[in-house]
Amino acid sequence: MAKWTAQHEAPEPLEGPVVATVVGGTIIWFVLFLVQLPFYGWFADRGLLWWVWTPAAGAALGLIGIWYARGREAAIARHKEQQAADAAEPGPKV
Repeated sequence: MAKWTAQHEAPEPLEGPVVATVVGGTIIWFVLFLVQLPFYGWFADRGLLWWVWTPAAGAALGLIGIWYARGREAAIARHKEQQAADAAEPGPKV
């Protein structure tokens, strides 16, 4: 079987409001947790406590995601600043 090779270049990845998206998802998970919390006993009686703790885990992981996404955006900004500074510096003349 022959190795597959791309026929064209892959497009650039889409960038969007990554931090805002992660924050929004985290808020949704946390709200789902809060909405289900008053029914804790009902879920416990039926052996369905995972329904309560799944959104709590999603909210906790979302906090990690916010930290990661903010760090990623800061690193991208630092890289762009470094590229701009390197482009502005006159290079060595040969």
